[in-house]
Amino acid sequence: MLLSRRAPLASLANRLIVRRYGVPPAAFSSDPRLDKTVQVTNSRGVNIIHDPLLSKGTAFNMAERERLSIRGLVPPRCQEMDKQLLRVKRNLDDCRTPLAKFVFLTALQDRNETLFYKLLITHLEELAGIIYTPTVGLACLRSHSIYRRSRGMYFSTQDRGAMSAMVYNWPHDEVDVIVVTDGSRVLGLGDLGANGMQIPIGKLSLYVAAGGIRPRAVLPVVLDAGTNNQSLLNDPLYMGMGHPRIEGEEYYSFVDEWVTAVKSRWPNALIQFEDFKYPHAYNLLNKYRDQMTCFNDDIQSTSAITLAGLLAGLKARGLKQEDLNQERIICCGSGSAGVGVVEGIVDCMVAQGRVKSRHEAYSRIWMLDQHGLLGNPDVAADAAHTVPSNGKRAPLDELQRCYVKQDLPDRLNLEEVVARVKPTAILGLTGVRGVFSEQAIRTMAQHTEKPLVFPLSNPDTHAECTAEEAFKWTDGRAIFASGSPFADVTLPDGRIGRTNQCNNSYSFPGLGLGITVSRANRVTPSMFLETARTIADMASPAQLKDGILFPGVANLRDVSLAVGTRVCEVAYEEGVATAKLKEGEMLSEVVKNSMFTPEYVPLVHYTK
Repeated sequence: MLLSRRAPLASLANRLIVRRYGVPPAAFSSDPRLDKTVQVTNSRGVNIIHDPLLSKGTAFNMAERERLSIRGLVPPRCQEMDKQLLRVKRNLDDCRTPLAKFVFLTALQDRNETLFYKLLITHLEELAGIIYTPTVGLACLRSHSIYRRSRGMYFSTQDRGAMSAMVYNWPHDEVDVIVVTDGSRVLGLGDLGANGMQIPIGKLSLYVAAGGIRPRAVLPVVLDAGTNNQSLLNDPLYMGMGHPRIEGEEYYSFVDEWVTAVKSRWPNALIQFEDFKYPHAYNLLNKYRDQMTCFNDDIQSTSAITLAGLLAGLKARGLKQEDLNQERIICCGSGSAGVGVVEGIVDCMVAQGRVKSRHEAYSRIWMLDQHGLLGNPDVAADAAHTVPSNGKRAPLDELQRCYVKQDLPDRLNLEEVVARVKPTAILGLTGVRGVFSEQAIRTMAQHTEKPLVFPLSNPDTHAECTAEEAFKWTDGRAIFASGSPFADVTLPDGRIGRTNQCNNSYSFPGLGLGITVSRANRVTPSMFLETARTIADMASPAQLKDGILFPGVANLRDVSLAVGTRVCEVAYEEGVATAKLKEGEMLSEVVKNSMFTPEYVPLVHYTK
């Protein structure tokens, strides 16, 4: 009797949902704009309370408590989000260290994601450095010690042959963005294996908070191919595979099985490769970029924000963006991030049409690795001006060879390169603290009125120099941008040396937003170039005059909206967008209305 009545009751519920909210339940899973109206679930009781995507904590009203069967399971007084924010912010402020704040925020995210994102967006400038760099670096180092609850998915070497089935263990049929790492090159910290999971989690938190991607449509992933970090292998608390990293064909076959499995369940998801070591990062990008919607954050997104910093820096010096080809740029670091950044700069020079060839663009950039300048071994040099040999340099790949300077000696040290080149900009992507020496920066400042000094390595303890050092060594004239945040510096004459965070948190959230809304089936080079140009144009003339290159971190959602709209336009212009626009729709409004906003919406129970 009861079973026979379920169908009409479910049908009645459907009709009520349609009548009250104007849309059938099935539609809520396909249009992110409808998430702001009502959320339909087949869960009830304690399952609602313990689901971080559904829980409202103390904010369930009496009608919801009744229809969701949670009456009596939460405290009787209904407290709305403003009271909840007051409580969690007080408790957060009582945490004494950044890592303690990170653990507190993780626990909040694990029990109530709506409240977590409301707190994060409300205090974005304060908390971005907690959920991501620099604190996330420490969280990665300590991940096996501070572990509380699983988030995301782990695919390991012991899962070979099972990945196509494993992807269906994830409870959500719709995934818009996947951030995946193998933990082989985490920030500037090296190989952290499965501990690298904190990076995809942090990135996706910014995708949601800054880019407006729906929390239930993101998936952090670790590909556990082992680790060569002996201290982790010796630690009994380490939770990853306890063997050295697999390499060669075995490694690429392992990754390919995962890609095939993910594409089979979520063929339209954007995949962001994160913190893969060189040359795996480039090899994987080159293999998959034309097969699916994917990009490498360290190579392409970092390149976009660095290019944005250079273009804004030109304007801050009274020049035009089109004058980029006149810059003399030193790049310290020849790994995936370093090569990716300068390739983006070269792309921009070529696109601007101010160089005759790509080769001419390459001539404006000098690249150094740990051995010194990529130069010509056949050109003699004074031994005092070369980096002492610390081992044989690995053979350069095709991209690195583009930056070899045939007219200069190989392995020149940074100070000598600066003296010879007289650079206008210096970029640090080494992951090594102190690479920018006082002598190098002071020499640079002798020849450039406003040198661009960009120590971009993360976390801040691995930055090539500090903001205070940069301003001291340039007599306060530097235009400074770093990967991790540094405080503004008070100069001896009372002026304030402004610091900028040149971090890809400005670029990838908006990029992902635009790709998701347009349902682009490929990520194109133009998307990154236009991302850079859009961000470079966002600082006001007054801000640029003061050395401020980007809007503040508190404005990341505005940056993402502007970037997302432009990326959408590029997707439609280049024919890679698959989403259909309705007649008369304004693209900027579609993007804006698609952004997730952390507000409690009515929960409706629906039985299939």
